[in-house]
Amino acid sequence: MSATDSTLPRPRLLGRATVNAVVGLSVLYTLLPVLWLVLAAAKNRDALFGSDLLSPSGFSFSTNLGDLFAMEGGQYGRWYVNSLLYAVLGAAVGSLVSVACGYAFDKYRFRHKEKLFGLVLAAVMVPQTVLALPLYLMASEAGVVNTFWAVFVPVLFNPFGVYLGRVFSQGYVPDEVLEAARIDGAGELTAYVRVALRMLGPGLVTVFLFQLTAIWNNFFLPMVMLSDQDLYPVSLGLYAWNSSASVSPEYYPVVIMGSLLAVLPLILAFTLLQRFWRSGLTAGAVK
Repeated sequence: MSATDSTLPRPRLLGRATVNAVVGLSVLYTLLPVLWLVLAAAKNRDALFGSDLLSPSGFSFSTNLGDLFAMEGGQYGRWYVNSLLYAVLGAAVGSLVSVACGYAFDKYRFRHKEKLFGLVLAAVMVPQTVLALPLYLMASEAGVVNTFWAVFVPVLFNPFGVYLGRVFSQGYVPDEVLEAARIDGAGELTAYVRVALRMLGPGLVTVFLFQLTAIWNNFFLPMVMLSDQDLYPVSLGLYAWNSSASVSPEYYPVVIMGSLLAVLPLILAFTLLQRFWRSGLTAGAVK
């Protein structure tokens, strides 16, 4: 082998090492805040403000957990239930709405269909914070400000979910299957519910996970709509406690413990539904 050939593997090895280094740094950058959160949640207030967070002293995980659910008469528990209602129920209903709209855009012909779908795509690019004030004015006119519905109803409609619904409908539901169902006497609603919706299972789960994450992390809309702390989601409640921590330092340990518990539903959802998530993303990539 010539001297020139012997040097060929070096750029390839160098490129692979560079990629591995970048991936390693990215993983480290992602995991370090999570590690800090886990360690800080287990520390008492004195150890939390100490210089060595990694020291084996000052652990009081159970104490912090008890203080969290006892603070202000168990307010955190109410916030957690509120977040579950907003996120899980909202994502379930919202994903059904989004997939149904995407299916309609894919399978039916109507006037100005592509123009309307273009508006849906344009709405994807609009930040949610821009819509908060118009939504507040509309909720005020309807008389639902500072109610559960003021936060729940707006999250049911997601333009990005409609886009994904159309992509999944194109990838999972052949027109021939629907035509066969119609020939057998099935109506449009029956064909959708009994045939198409079953094929759209992975896509439905994918849209559900997107909406669950977005609604669970939603902060600005509840802050604008709600003034009653009993209706707060976890994100807004922890923000209120964190604002009080500058005056009352006893809030710091419970805020950190509450932040740790707040990420658990998302981790659980992705863990349980990851196989549907992977197949759904693969279908979208192929299409």
